Amino acid sequence: MEDLKLYKYQEEVVERALQGENIIIWLPTGSGKTRAAVHVAQKHLENTPNAKVVLLVNTVHLVNQHYAREFEPHLGRKYAILPVSGDTDEKDYFGIATRDKHVVICTAQILYNAMINQDDAKHAELSDITLLIIDECHHTQKETVYNKIMRRYVEKKLRRDGRLPQILGLTASPGAGGARTLEKAVDHVLEICANLDSAIVSPVKQVTELKQTVLRPQKIYDIVEKRAEDPFGDHLKRMMQHIHEFMDPPPDFRPREFGTQEYEADVVELKKRGISEKSRGLTQCAVHLREYNDALLINDTLRMIDAYRSLEEFYKLKYESAIDATDDFLLGLFIENRAELKEVALISRFENPKMAQLESTLLKQFGSGVPSKGIVFSKTRKSTHYLQDWVQGNPALQDAGVRSAVLTGAGNGSLMTQSQQKATIEDFRRNRVNLLISTSVAEEGLDIPECNLVVRYGLLTNEIAQLQAIGRARAKDSHYSVVAQQGGREVHRERINEYLEGLTREAVTEVQAMDRREFRLKLAEVQREALISSELKDKLIAEKKSRNAASNIRLLCQNCFTPVANANDIRVIDNTHHVNVSLKFKEHYKLGHLVTLPKKFEDWEPGCTIKCNHDNCNMDWGYEINYKKKALLPNLCIKKFVVETPDGRRPVKKWKNVPFTVKDFSFEEYCQEHFSDLFD
Repeated sequence: MEDLKLYKYQEEVVERALQGENIIIWLPTGSGKTRAAVHVAQKHLENTPNAKVVLLVNTVHLVNQHYAREFEPHLGRKYAILPVSGDTDEKDYFGIATRDKHVVICTAQILYNAMINQDDAKHAELSDITLLIIDECHHTQKETVYNKIMRRYVEKKLRRDGRLPQILGLTASPGAGGARTLEKAVDHVLEICANLDSAIVSPVKQVTELKQTVLRPQKIYDIVEKRAEDPFGDHLKRMMQHIHEFMDPPPDFRPREFGTQEYEADVVELKKRGISEKSRGLTQCAVHLREYNDALLINDTLRMIDAYRSLEEFYKLKYESAIDATDDFLLGLFIENRAELKEVALISRFENPKMAQLESTLLKQFGSGVPSKGIVFSKTRKSTHYLQDWVQGNPALQDAGVRSAVLTGAGNGSLMTQSQQKATIEDFRRNRVNLLISTSVAEEGLDIPECNLVVRYGLLTNEIAQLQAIGRARAKDSHYSVVAQQGGREVHRERINEYLEGLTREAVTEVQAMDRREFRLKLAEVQREALISSELKDKLIAEKKSRNAASNIRLLCQNCFTPVANANDIRVIDNTHHVNVSLKFKEHYKLGHLVTLPKKFEDWEPGCTIKCNHDNCNMDWGYEINYKKKALLPNLCIKKFVVETPDGRRPVKKWKNVPFTVKDFSFEEYCQEHFSDLFD
């Protein structure tokens, strides 16, 4: 097999990896990190007896992308390569499916599930792997699945427990980890290195070639003045003030400015307080205030009519579910003001000036007569769809030949399926689409063609996301535009990120300059401290869960506060589905529409959605699953419930945070209890 053709800067960064060292390759977006990894994998396969290479990625799309565009074309003629994701059957017998493969490309969650599953057909060990490649490895921190895998690696290393794979990490930036000083940034880079048990390398001799090969766009701040009048926003704020007066907030409640992220945090805490104080009125007011605050944020970024539509969509779900006087007041307030809000939202002279600037920015590129591709990055899935609606209804942009499409994350319950996401990127590649309107999903990893224009619109993100967005504008004479209000938070955040980019570079340089023995000693120290901290955290979580017996804990509907379940009846299937095994629970819910998912699963299939059946509540709780075609079980979303312990009530966002131990589901026990006639 012929060697891959590499740039000299790629050859430089893989030198130590080819000698068997654990290495993090730090190269900018578009510089060929994956190609360098393929080269290391090829040499490893050629020189290592019984070699097995595993490439970990963090999205399903990247499994297929790395397989089809890099590993299969370059290594497939000589080596057996298998892509495994949640969309493939091999995930259900990972241990067997990967046993005779030379290269496995999979999501990190697939590998972690295999590591903790003791079924021989599904199980995998780190000792089975000889080279572990981790894409976008800056995510190897805190409680990410990358770090859960590497924590097991570090545990085995410190205990000298068997053979371990060589590690190769890939990243466009390790980031500064929230640090504002060089000392703290160095600590963050060392922590990433320790988590990956690796040194970090970047070009030193071949920097000039790298700069000539990977072009950076011209950065432009497209700044607008604050709108002179905002009657729509002012009207929303008056409505929010009415809600504050109605709910009679606690004396110590000191909310910050309406229409800010800080106010959102305030009403989130207010909702928690309403739940803990058993005040449904306070809780519901907080829920509605958050929706109004979201509308203000939309009004600040998009069109007034988009903010109006956001509220209207929320209240559509409320028309048939009023329970008490609080609901009547909140619904009545919107109905009374709906017509006036819509009327003001359609007055063009009050429109958001950022939209006019965005139009101008796009027309400069797409109206120039030069074939162009661009990406507009926006914060939320909802905002991408509002922007798409605006682009398609904008005569000037349509005359300029703008053909736009939305690109958001793929997965269960999201606005795109994996196949839709793949089709959109392919349309962009083939010029059927020339403008992507995307959430952060397009910043990282996805193989998106070079763009002439990247626009950041209404975003407050970190320096890693900013760098990755900049890296999308790789075409010659490309531009990176920040559309924002004069003196606004977006500009402030961009300036901070520019500083943090430089700080990260300084921190990496300092880490690279450390004496190798000193570096290894420091890594070992950080690793030991991390393991002690992790063990202590696990112990505290276990103590917290054992503090109350599950039989003493109830789940209440978060909307109507009706007690509907006992925590003792909750079971978990495959560490994923939290179901209620009590037949009495069915009395508390009614069925909605049939759930359809874009893929099939080994042991179960989705049924209908389930909603609270008390009063006029209709709170969406989750959906039924048909397990092994025998057990029809309600699969619950914990954030739709309130957890009540002897110490009080509180909301919980994720099942891992509930204050009780959830038992594993036993299909045999369930059948014996509910279908005893089969066992007579």
